[in-house]
Amino acid sequence: MDGAPEGFDQLAASLRERIRGSAFHQWAGIELTTIEPGTVEVTLQVEPHHLNPAGIVHGGVIAAMADAASGLALRTVLGVHSRHVTGHLNVQYLAPGTHGRIVGRGRVIKAGERAAFAEADIVDDRGRTLARATATFIVMRQPAAHESE
Repeated sequence: MDGAPEGFDQLAASLRERIRGSAFHQWAGIELTTIEPGTVEVTLQVEPHHLNPAGIVHGGVIAAMADAASGLALRTVLGVHSRHVTGHLNVQYLAPGTHGRIVGRGRVIKAGERAAFAEADIVDDRGRTLARATATFIVMRQPAAHESE
């Protein structure tokens, strides 16, 4: 990670551990594979349970990949202890995915104190773009140690 800010390796390790320990990501089969400041890649090996009745990757799986990629990219900028939630996710489906491995490439567009914006492309192992997504996040103030949530 040449050019990464000081402490980024620790942040990256913490993000990897967070995703490995996430019941949702384990259940879905989403793995965090690449972490750079402002960008990440997540991958998923398409299994039969990821397909809709027409035999293509379910749109919800694509949306989950886009949300994970864009949100994790934001976390590389805000820090592992940041708090943010997806306020809006817009997914444009461009091609059907059917098998193999799919990759979500998330990148931060702007990270503010109260709102943030990111994008994600979902591509298959043949290089076809399956979807492009934009996301708006609500960045929440961290409570002071004496405040309760």
